[in-house]
Amino acid sequence: MWIVISFQRVVMANLRYFTWAFLFTIVGLALGAWLGYETTGNIEGAVSVFIICLVLGILEISLSFDNAIVNARILRDMTPKWQHRFLTWGIIIAVFGMRIIFPLAVVAIAAWIDPISAIRLAIFQPAEYARIIGEAHTGIAAFGGTFLMMVGMKYFFNVEKDVHWIKVLESRLSKFASVQGVEIGIVLVLILVFSRQLPQGEADTFLTAAIYGLLTFLAVEGLGEVLDATQEQMNTVHKGGLGAFIYLEVLDASFSFDGVIGAFALSTNLFVIAIGLGIGAFYVRSMTIMLVEKQTLGRYRYLEHGAFYAILVLAVIMYVQTLMHIPEVITGLIGAALILLSLISSMRYNRANPGWQEAEEDARER
Repeated sequence: MWIVISFQRVVMANLRYFTWAFLFTIVGLALGAWLGYETTGNIEGAVSVFIICLVLGILEISLSFDNAIVNARILRDMTPKWQHRFLTWGIIIAVFGMRIIFPLAVVAIAAWIDPISAIRLAIFQPAEYARIIGEAHTGIAAFGGTFLMMVGMKYFFNVEKDVHWIKVLESRLSKFASVQGVEIGIVLVLILVFSRQLPQGEADTFLTAAIYGLLTFLAVEGLGEVLDATQEQMNTVHKGGLGAFIYLEVLDASFSFDGVIGAFALSTNLFVIAIGLGIGAFYVRSMTIMLVEKQTLGRYRYLEHGAFYAILVLAVIMYVQTLMHIPEVITGLIGAALILLSLISSMRYNRANPGWQEAEEDARER
């Protein structure tokens, strides 16, 4: 009972953070209904597209709990100026870049056509547009899965990590972190294992895209450290500036891959997909702001652990999806369940250990 009451208090106390998300939901669903009516010329079409936009929004939210938590974890160390830039520019990139421009770029590259032709294809030949996107799924899943897997591995293979949710596992991973490059080795082994399960043509695509995903992670992480170090020396932006912003944008893009691809199972209309996934993106932004301003990660000890477990599960599922279809709703439910369990564990720890935050802060000061 105390868990239910605690959840009710949390929800009521944080509704104000979702004002813009609620407004965009209303506008987005209205646009979806109008688009459905204009496309089909009847009320049934309007209702159908309205429901598709709603389902896509829910799907994106369920897939993005872990995204919001990881975003908040990085944002809390950024300066207020760069926090604001990510939460303003970032939402524009997330909605228009990943939900509209990215699919168009995939089609343009895969079909060897110019961007204008890709837009025409999306508007006038949506079925062909969806087919091209579907054929590019192996490469997209390999790239995004590898990037996310490295993000999750980096969190757990950390010699400085001293708070463990699943102690029997995480404590051992922290010890192995002293072996340089251990997480890269594990990811490379998984890449080889999965690539061997695919036909020759798809195996080459998977292997190439996965290696590019690994290189992108290393490049973005290295570039971020260099940029932030340079800016700190210049006294213009402290730790967590441009480099962290670039890292967050690439990370956010990787989280979006499965949602964008999965959306084509519900609709082949580019604009319907953009509206539905855009609604979800606004809720991710709202959750991120709430987590940063309320310092939620600091109050719930294991919450980010649940998010990073969800990231690893998502990465593995993206790999598995190159071999078989896994409904996106299953991915979302697994991620949400892991985060919910970590939240409940955190609440139980808080009840059993009142004042633990103050004790840890005192220990750090000493």
